[in-house]
Amino acid sequence: MEIFLQADTWIALLTLTFLEVVLGIDNIIFISITSNKLPKNQQKKATQIGLLLAMVFRILLLLGVSYLIGMKDPLWHIDLSWLKVGLTGQSLILFAGGIFLLYKSTSEIHHKVEGRGEENSSSTPKKSSTLLKVVTQIVLIDIVFSFDSVLTAVGMTNGIDGALTIMIIAVIVSILIMLVFATPVSSFVNNHPTIQMLALSFLILIGFMLITEGAHLSHTVVFGQSVGAIPKGYLYFAIAFSLGVEMLNMKIRGNSKKH
Repeated sequence: MEIFLQADTWIALLTLTFLEVVLGIDNIIFISITSNKLPKNQQKKATQIGLLLAMVFRILLLLGVSYLIGMKDPLWHIDLSWLKVGLTGQSLILFAGGIFLLYKSTSEIHHKVEGRGEENSSSTPKKSSTLLKVVTQIVLIDIVFSFDSVLTAVGMTNGIDGALTIMIIAVIVSILIMLVFATPVSSFVNNHPTIQMLALSFLILIGFMLITEGAHLSHTVVFGQSVGAIPKGYLYFAIAFSLGVEMLNMKIRGNSKKH
């Protein structure tokens, strides 16, 4: 195809693929924590199903991108003395996803803090979660992360020839990369309780970010002040910094055990 003879196409493809992988890390973390409720022999299967479904959802959203962009038109208006909101389809999805992520992450933290003794005393796998139940939870969050990912991709490739083809290729390549690294990442997260707690805290942060982004898309005004979206760069810097500090703590704990 002629578009692949242009340098801009390859730059856009590489940049978008990298960005899709970065955005997909959140998805991997959620899938890892959720699939950990399953027996060992089903965890890898749940992770693979989750990532493949994420790829399918993102491609379907890209194919319906014109409808997706059209969802920015207000559906309902709330006009109070202290609050003005023009709810759109995009903002409602982000609101719902953010609330779901906050609920799920908070309940997981509560379960791990309050149920630690019970978990450690039991050598049998948990029977409360089934593969279908876990995959259903993964599907719900896949939709939210896919929605946010596609909106970012559309914004980056706007005006580039063959943008849809570039976005679909970037999504497929990024999911294949994540499939390769998903199992090591899942094992690392699930084998280190402090990393798992940190990951759940990140998911709370991301849930809050989705809610503020939804408020921004719906042009929310509270007490005369517009609600702005949180730049993703700030969020990922905070995550990288926290992980860096935790890696140093793990190194110190490892050195202490040697002595």
